[in-house]
Amino acid sequence: QVQLVESGGGLVQAGGSLRLSCAASVRTFSNYVMGWFRQAPGKEREFVAVINRNGGYTSYADSVKGRVTVSRDNAQNTVYLQMNSLKPEDTAVYYCAARQGPVVYKIENAFESWGQGTQVTVSS
Repeated sequence: QVQLVESGGGLVQAGGSLRLSCAASVRTFSNYVMGWFRQAPGKEREFVAVINRNGGYTSYADSVKGRVTVSRDNAQNTVYLQMNSLKPEDTAVYYCAARQGPVVYKIENAFESWGQGTQVTVSS
């Protein structure tokens, strides 16, 4: 099991930017596919972005494509989510998740470890 701790959430005006970080406590971070998900009030948790083990492949939900970039630093055991041009509908708790192995999935059931989440609130 991987321990994951998100940070970087907060309150931002529409059009603003935030950079979320997720620090992993594990010896072999580079063995893990990392994903970002979010859950808005009253809604199901949904996929946001995923990055493969070496950072060479990324994929995004249509709702954030072009505004969000996922990246990772395997030397620092950290994955990032840069969010630009934020909209009120981006308001949610954002979670990072880890899956051991090479296969990239976009469904939450495929991920074994989860962080506690960080709140992002975008005001109009």
